[in-house]
Amino acid sequence: MDSAQQSSISALFVFENTINKELIRSLHVYRLENGKERQVEREFLFRKKGSYVEMAATPLLRLRGFQVSELFEGRVIGLWFCLFAFHADSSPSSTNIPPVLLISRNPKLKSIPELSSDLQIIYELSIKSGDQELSHFKWQAMDETNQEHCHLSRRSPHEFDQDLNSLPNSVTTSEHSGIQETEECASGIVGKKKRAASEDIARIALEDLAKYFDLPILEASRNLKVGLTVLKKKCREFGIPRWPHRKIKSLDGLIHELQEVGQQQQEDEAAATAVAKRRQMLEEEKETIERKPFMEIQTETKKFRQDIFKRRHKARVLKKQD
Repeated sequence: MDSAQQSSISALFVFENTINKELIRSLHVYRLENGKERQVEREFLFRKKGSYVEMAATPLLRLRGFQVSELFEGRVIGLWFCLFAFHADSSPSSTNIPPVLLISRNPKLKSIPELSSDLQIIYELSIKSGDQELSHFKWQAMDETNQEHCHLSRRSPHEFDQDLNSLPNSVTTSEHSGIQETEECASGIVGKKKRAASEDIARIALEDLAKYFDLPILEASRNLKVGLTVLKKKCREFGIPRWPHRKIKSLDGLIHELQEVGQQQQEDEAAATAVAKRRQMLEEEKETIERKPFMEIQTETKKFRQDIFKRRHKARVLKKQD
């Protein structure tokens, strides 16, 4: 494929086989000079040992009649799970490329240029939109740190003295103050804070982080017995751009909202069925984000959440008028 065609990539979807994780399928949509689009489906073998190879692929999605507009991250089609989705119509700054599809993280991609070249184009588009991977994480991490510090300032000024690389404080503010004052009065020297051992930090796996995705990041760092800075560094290693607590909390709120609506509409069978279906979709999306925390909430879910916010606001306005 020539460079002109590569530069006209309008959509790319990458799927992982749910049974054999080494099998990867991609759908490339190219916008041609005459305004028409051409779709190409490819299949690859991502071998753990050895280079990646491209295999002959049947047009699975086209045979099943799927439209590009129906595909999104987290969509499951048979045995295929969509782990990455790019639409040229959406903002490149909202594109989150998983580590396995980043050449800088996964050099084996160079052995399959048909996929890696399109991924590189998308990555460069994200850079131009101010979403380069490292700077994107840096600003989000700084924002989250500031918010955590604002929260802490309302609770305890002493916790600002905590070394972010040391084990989080396990004693209360009053206990900490009393101990510190006693040590200072006795010897005039406060003992050094204990740092987490390097071997303990190295042993932290993604599964260990996943146990605490439903908690705020500061609380998770305490449970993991590492500092906030160390935890964020581990997140970068696993390709997690932002701690997923808020996404999971948002989905939990929507699921709870649907539970209440479902109880109110038990007499309307059609409405109850629709609510149950929506609730199941949200629960599946939550499970997907817990497995792949780099994923964003689906656009359809964001619209649904916005609709709920509007209904609540309208209900509050009507209540005030009454």
